[in-house]
Amino acid sequence: MINKSMNFWYKVFLVWANGIKNYMGVKNSMNHASVKIIIRFILISSIFFFILGCSTAYYSAMEKIGKEKRHILIDNVEDVQESQTKAQEEFKDALTKIKELYDFDGGELEIFYDNLKDSYEDCESRANQIEKRINDVEQVAKDLFKEWEAEITQINDVKLRNSSKRSLRDAKIKYQKLETVMNKSTKGMYPVIAKLKDYVLYLKHNLNAKAVGSLSGEVVSIEKDVAKLITDMNASIKEAESFINNF
Repeated sequence: MINKSMNFWYKVFLVWANGIKNYMGVKNSMNHASVKIIIRFILISSIFFFILGCSTAYYSAMEKIGKEKRHILIDNVEDVQESQTKAQEEFKDALTKIKELYDFDGGELEIFYDNLKDSYEDCESRANQIEKRINDVEQVAKDLFKEWEAEITQINDVKLRNSSKRSLRDAKIKYQKLETVMNKSTKGMYPVIAKLKDYVLYLKHNLNAKAVGSLSGEVVSIEKDVAKLITDMNASIKEAESFINNF
């Protein structure tokens, strides 16, 4: 689809460029770098309008089954809430595996490495899912409020229009509070994931008792990070629940 769009816009550009050249009486060929820049701009524009069209079609399809943007927003917030609940358990599980370093007695270190690697990959995958779902929430909220503002101008009754303005203002305040808490908890995931990656790679390169001894001293540090992350996620989950019940 994108390749076809690129070819189409490239042909459009050539026709357009030829017309400009003929009109201006330009005899020399256009600068190659300038051509590339203009083509890139046109391609980006075509992709943008393609995505915009997909969003419009999606909203239209959802409206046909009785789902307005408000309902879609609530569904998306619930998705984030669900992912964060699962993330809590996965980060706790990773911490538990790291704490096992204290009790390591010379057993199969490679098994321990594999288990920690699995936990790290679970946490990283979940973090990516949460970030994507939060992006979805933010996009739908943006579209909802834009639509709401436009529709307010269509209300002729002053009393009803002012009431709708107040409702919009209150909705934005509730949403902004939720967005702030969600993003705070999301940012807290990445320092933990970075440390987990360090531990996994270090063990991969040093599968021996000395490596275990080096990492055991890191447990306190990551334990604090995980504890703070769980606290932030709890706050986000509770705020999501409040938003769902009162929006």
